[in-house]
Parts: sequence; structure tokens; C-alpha cells
Amino acid sequence: MSAQEETTVTTEGASFRGLALAIAGLLWMAGLLWSARATITGRSDVYMEVTSTAYALPGALSASLIAGAAVALAVVGLIGRRRPLGATTRFAVAIGAGLLLGVLGALVMLTINTEGWVYAVVAGSIAAAATIGGALGGIRPPRVIAAVCWAGILVFVVGVLLTFAQGVVFGMFGAGDSPASQVGAANGYSLTQAVLSGVAAGILVYRLLRTSGLRWTWFAAAGAGPGLLLVVGEVLTRTAGARVLDLAGRVSELEKTVQQMLSGARLNSAMIILFVGAITATIAVGRTLKPAAPALSPPSSPASDPASPAPSASPAGEASPEVVPE
Repeated sequence: MSAQEETTVTTEGASFRGLALAIAGLLWMAGLLWSARATITGRSDVYMEVTSTAYALPGALSASLIAGAAVALAVVGLIGRRRPLGATTRFAVAIGAGLLLGVLGALVMLTINTEGWVYAVVAGSIAAAATIGGALGGIRPPRVIAAVCWAGILVFVVGVLLTFAQGVVFGMFGAGDSPASQVGAANGYSLTQAVLSGVAAGILVYRLLRTSGLRWTWFAAAGAGPGLLLVVGEVLTRTAGARVLDLAGRVSELEKTVQQMLSGARLNSAMIILFVGAITATIAVGRTLKPAAPALSPPSSPASDPASPAPSASPAGEASPEVVPE
């Protein structure tokens, strides 16, 4: 295979992987938005609509962040196949792709009730999250950003799979009939989910980047990426969506307490995933590094070796006199 053919195959493979990532991100975002819309519109009570919106907001923002980055990577990759893009043009295209996706996602929530400011706030938050994700898609190297997106999707999958074993995990942490045991088991379940998600993200990042030739610092940054995206999503929830959370907290004192507990738990889980993912990816790539070979010293000459005897001096052309014992 010639070098040109090999380059073409590599480019086509990268484009296919970019499209696959974009499709996965879009499906995740669409699924969460559809689920949130169905849950909100299925409530007959206005107070339940508000609390359901507050519960659905963090997941929708996290999905919008990753989907925006994934779509931006795919669009930049497709345009880059036809013409080289400079740094400014690449960022402009990536942000535009994220913004377009954000507007489409915002319409899903805004059309629930065009006269309610709650859904306008949610729609604006989703648009902002997708736009920020699009900006991340313009950062180089794109392979690292793609690995972060795949790892972020895997974190979501791990969380879904653990819900099927929630009863078993709660039992392992001593969940009983008392509220105290239930709270302790919930904390243990949240910690378990965060640690497993971080380990899975770090391993996936290593497997995706092991042939990239990048330094170990890129592996660590990519391993921390999913947790960092969750932190950004939580920041957006507390800032752009603050009015929704505040309104949900006014429903009752219990609801206010629950919202505060969930907010703290989400931030703690995000930080655990960030550090565990970075450490796991670093350890994984560290196991493949070979120790540096010791430097070989040049052989010493007889003249420089103090242990070797000095040669006897004799005139040129004459043999050394032989000593005959008396």
C-alpha cells in the first residue's frame, strides 16, 4: 500500500469514528431530552412539573455538553477533509455546530410551554451547554477530545447498569428500615458508582489513545475529562438553571433539602470521577513505559587505566634488552 493510499484509509477511518461518536452523542442527548419531556408533561400537578424539571436538568446539560463536542468534532473533521482549517476557523465551525445543536435541543423543552419562564430557562441552559461542548470540540488534539466524549458516554452507561444492581449494592452497605441506614447506603452506592465510573473511563481512555504516541500527561487529562465535564454541567446547573432549582426548593422544605443534597452529591461524584479517571489512565499508560537503558561507557585505554603497568620505554627500532639472571 502506498503512502497516499494509507493516508486516505486513515482519514476515512477517523471520519467514520467521528460520525459514530456524533451519532452516539446525539442519541444520548435525544434520549434524555425525550425522557425529561415525557416525565414533565406526564405530571398533572404544576408543582410536580417544576420538581421533575429540576431533577432532569443536570442530566440534560451533561448530555448536551458531550453531544455538542461530538458533533463539533464530526463537522470539523468532515470540513477538514476538503480544505485545511486554521485555528480561528476551526473554533468558529465548532462553536457554530454546537450552537445549532443547542438550539434544536432547546426547542424540545421550550415547546412544552412557550409561556412559562421555567422552560425558557431550561432551554437556554441546554443551548449554552451544547455551545460550550462545541467549543471543546475545536480544541486540539481532536483524538483526546473524542476519547473524553466516549469516556463520558461510558460513565453514563455504568450509571444505568448499576441501577439494575441497586438493591444488591444497598444491601452490601447495610440498608435497613431506618432512615439513617438508608442514607448511609445511598452514600455508599454513590461512592461505588463514582469509583467504578472513573476506573472505566480511565481504562477506555487508555485503550483509545495507546497508539497515539502522546505523552502521559494527555492520558491523564483525557482520563479526568469526563469528571471535568460533569463539573462544568453542575456549574451550569447552579448558574444558568439556578432559578429552576430555586423554584423547586420553594415547593416544600423537604424538596429544598433534597435539592441541596443532590447538588452536593453530584459535585462530589464528579470530583471522584475526575481524579480516579486521571489516576487510572496514568497508571495504565505507566505500565507500558519501559525504563531507560543505562548509558554505556566507552572502553578505557591501557594508558588511562591506573591498574595496568606502564610500558617500558626503548629507543625506536631497538628491542628491549633481555635481563639474564646471574
